[in-house]
Amino acid sequence: MDARSRAGRVRLIAFDIDGVMTDGGLCYTDDGHELKTFDVQDGLGLKLLQRGGIELAIVTGRSSGVVAARAADLGIDHVFQGVADKRATVGDLLARLGLHWPECAFMGDDLIDLPVMMQCGLAIAPANARPLVRQRAHAVTDSAGGHGAVREAAEFILAAQGKLENLLAAYLDAP
Repeated sequence: MDARSRAGRVRLIAFDIDGVMTDGGLCYTDDGHELKTFDVQDGLGLKLLQRGGIELAIVTGRSSGVVAARAADLGIDHVFQGVADKRATVGDLLARLGLHWPECAFMGDDLIDLPVMMQCGLAIAPANARPLVRQRAHAVTDSAGGHGAVREAAEFILAAQGKLENLLAAYLDAP
């Protein structure tokens, strides 16, 4: 089955953070606070997914107040931080939502993401993902993590479901 057909079934997409929603860099202030940079265009892509009826989740191996703040800003309810077994976490979420693995997409960039990516219906990797991850993904974005990869994935899924044009019409038909 090709990536577009897989994307047509997605009802939940879960994202890693570092290297996917960010460029993977970690910045610390002198007092030890962590800083991350998120792409605002990715944020609109996430909002479009929500408007298209697709559930969103964040599943990351690290824990950060910055991630919690970004998730709250975007209205993402399913946020799991400090996760060692992403496949088990996503599996539990699918069960709670009454969904199945073929209806799930996961976007990741490194080895810790592979078990869940290989289980889900649609595995997406950003351009900057490790080679092993890109090889096993159903789709690889042209954009790097933190630089539009999430937006690209969102538009790909929404286009495959025939929802993108209607969602964009609100912006294109504005007076």
